[in-house]
Amino acid sequence: MVTGRNSYSISGTAWRLGKLVISWAALAAGDVSASAEPRYDPGATETEIRIGNIMPYSGPASAYGIIGKTMSAYFRMINDNGGINGRKINFISYDDAYSPSKAVEQARRLVENDEVLAVFAPFGTASNAAIQKYMNSRHVPQLFVITGASRWADPEHFPWTIGWQPSYRIEARIYADYILRHHPGARIGILHQDDDFGRDYLLGLKDVLQEKYAQMVVASLPYDVGAPTIDSQVVAIKTAAPDIFIDIATPKFAAQAIRKLAELDWHPIHIVTNVSVSVGAVLKPAGPDNAKGILSAGYQMDVTDPQWDSHPGMQHFHAFMAKYYPEADRSESGPLVAFNMSSGLVEVIRRCGDDLTREKIMRVAADLDLEIEAYIPGVRIKTSPTDFHPIEHLQMMRFNGERWEWFGPLLDGRADQATSSPD
Repeated sequence: MVTGRNSYSISGTAWRLGKLVISWAALAAGDVSASAEPRYDPGATETEIRIGNIMPYSGPASAYGIIGKTMSAYFRMINDNGGINGRKINFISYDDAYSPSKAVEQARRLVENDEVLAVFAPFGTASNAAIQKYMNSRHVPQLFVITGASRWADPEHFPWTIGWQPSYRIEARIYADYILRHHPGARIGILHQDDDFGRDYLLGLKDVLQEKYAQMVVASLPYDVGAPTIDSQVVAIKTAAPDIFIDIATPKFAAQAIRKLAELDWHPIHIVTNVSVSVGAVLKPAGPDNAKGILSAGYQMDVTDPQWDSHPGMQHFHAFMAKYYPEADRSESGPLVAFNMSSGLVEVIRRCGDDLTREKIMRVAADLDLEIEAYIPGVRIKTSPTDFHPIEHLQMMRFNGERWEWFGPLLDGRADQATSSPD
């Protein structure tokens, strides 16, 4: 069923992914079966679990809307294949147009009108920041937010909010580490979104570059997410003649920057953020030849890379897409993001058993150690009551004009692991 304009809602039963590797020690057997009687909070019954979601189906970040649409398809598959402990998932997803005020409106709608058990994978730094205090005051899980801002890992002050992807700060530390190891004397130019998304990357670069930041960064210009173009910023950064261009932008602006560099015939070492690595949503629109040689870091398998075609996780993903979302662009990374995150949610709910309370959802989410089948080998989802950073390892990769090629070791972006000097 569809619940409201620009929304997606489905009901059904669950499907277990074939090769989700689990290591679970924290929940003892007594805890798993904590009570003989089922326990339910609003959003859960003997037959249904209501899960909310907020996604930019319209507005400047609408390219990400495919994530929400894939999640709807995923839970339809879940529902068609047996359910999560016998219960159907009612997935209710609303559009916030990438607007914080609209996100607040939709969060209230989900919690107060739809009475969801949790809000899963709400998208965007500004939108999640706008609803964070509300979600925590209502004791409703703001579960696995789709944003890498470091603020989602603050269990002391916001115990009902937890991230998923590596934080932007962690990712930026890996870029800074790479630069110091391979280009220690380089001049750096930075384009960054003028909000918490951009500022977290700047903090990560400073964590590693430290006193060298002021010496190495010769230009750092912000852009507003509501602006039509970033062409003037790119031209201004080029004027400073940096050797490395760090492009801290969402897909629309990342594609613009790639095209502008080609138009200017400017060829610095170009680093883009992981949020803008989609071949279908960013690199194809920018022109694959224009994007050739761009660097980034990742943790998820590339849907366009044939090296993963025989991997069981990728085969499961392709089978799912062929049946439940065949019209989607197979070169976009968003559907695989949704597939992987949704499998994580299914595992959390499965482990809750018949204790379908919001408190139990958060206890399970804050005590994970598992692998997701379509992440690169070695990447694990690990959390604890004091560590709300599920993913902290990435690997560098380079776009060859057709697909991303991985290189180097898996890198640890935690502050105590990042280097501050080259090898």
